[in-house]
Amino acid sequence: MSRRLRACLAAVLAAACLSTLPAAASPDSASPFDPRPGSAGAGDPLFPTLGNGGYDVGHYDLSFDFTPVAYDFTGRIRISATATQDLSSFNLDTDGHTIDSVTVDGAAARWSLSPGSSGQELTVVPVEPLHDHRPFRVEVAYHGNGKDPRSGLTGWRYMSDGGFASAAQASRADTFAPVNDTPSDKATWDFHITAPDGWTAAANGDLTGTRPAGGSRTTWDFRLDSPMATELMGISVDRQTYLSGEGPHGVRLRHLVPEDQVATYRPIVEHTGEQIAWLEHTLGVKYPFSTYGVQIVRDGYGDALENQTLSLFGPNWFKNAATSTTYTNTMVHELTHQWFGDSVTPTDWQQAWLNEGPAVYYAARWADEQGTASLEDKMRTAYRQLATVRRTDGPPGKPTALGGFNIYDGGAVVLYALNQRVGEERFGQIMKSWLLKHRQANADSEDFIDNAVSTAHDASLRPFLESWLYGLDNPPMAGHPDWSTS
Repeated sequence: MSRRLRACLAAVLAAACLSTLPAAASPDSASPFDPRPGSAGAGDPLFPTLGNGGYDVGHYDLSFDFTPVAYDFTGRIRISATATQDLSSFNLDTDGHTIDSVTVDGAAARWSLSPGSSGQELTVVPVEPLHDHRPFRVEVAYHGNGKDPRSGLTGWRYMSDGGFASAAQASRADTFAPVNDTPSDKATWDFHITAPDGWTAAANGDLTGTRPAGGSRTTWDFRLDSPMATELMGISVDRQTYLSGEGPHGVRLRHLVPEDQVATYRPIVEHTGEQIAWLEHTLGVKYPFSTYGVQIVRDGYGDALENQTLSLFGPNWFKNAATSTTYTNTMVHELTHQWFGDSVTPTDWQQAWLNEGPAVYYAARWADEQGTASLEDKMRTAYRQLATVRRTDGPPGKPTALGGFNIYDGGAVVLYALNQRVGEERFGQIMKSWLLKHRQANADSEDFIDNAVSTAHDASLRPFLESWLYGLDNPPMAGHPDWSTS
């Protein structure tokens, strides 16, 4: 997650969007058919109105036709979902789009737009109410302009040549398409990005091909077979170039850099294979997807973000690349997220330390092994600062807002403490089993504690981790009696 996002997430995420997607299913003979609206929120502890209830998305198919410079676009999203209750209506999260039509299972549906907390609620009323457990399909056609005003912050990042890249975390995927914008509802994706010839499109997953779209335009098709949360959407159109390679055990590498800066960035992206190999060795778990790459934009974005299979970077991270390799710390941070956050995704935003703690911790271990910074020194400093932050912003496992020190460095301190308590070998077993047990799924802090206890066969780790995650005071640091807890 980027620095800019940390600063604005509380405001952005105090936003959220809509209600839910339903389906037509065969009624359960044991219970009466009782259709009701899906909830206009998924019940996130920090942002209760984020996402929607009443349905579960299985697959998104997004067609997005973009005109550079003008920033006009047309879109069509096809959503395959399953009702989780009897539904009379449901919501999707959207912001800044003109809705052209909505269908449910091929039949025109009634729909309306209303203000949401960060965007808009698209409420859909099917011709017939939908039964619990029944799969259904929703299709929304829409259009707009990437620079149109939004109700909340935008996920669009504008390039000086007239292109764009998406930085949707945490609740801004709805500025590109109507979706169920909550990390708890992961789905597989197909993307079909159309742009004028001479421009290059990118999206999460594997590029499966290109095809003429008429009028000197080309459609780029991508498929992501591993489920992804909406906030990790990474689509773009720009004057950019693909650089290909092969990572450990055949992982397909594809990077995107500005087409006029290939010589500058090729040596940088070529470090990716060794970084994947290091993390696989350190974690004991193979890279969780079929492809990976880094996307370095020319301008218009200054942070770094773990878009699934295609991490996004602003150019500022690499301005000293000719004289220093410290930029690799940030690359490892975002790469670590592919395991922690992208494959194993928190059930809600209050569990964000499960993303950011490991990313900070393993990037610090990388820097320590590279000889550029001391892990112990970083953890000692963070330990002291966390003692104060716990009382102002909440402990790592129960932050009062999203994006603070407590979930980043504070989360790393929790992992360091666990390592000091159980030792490197047992710690590695705990982290490996966590990644394997919840691969391509959602999990929370209690799941993490349960896994640590069961993997280590040590019930005392439950109160140990509870005090580290939920306490308002720093526990003593194992192995470092000289570290002050005040």
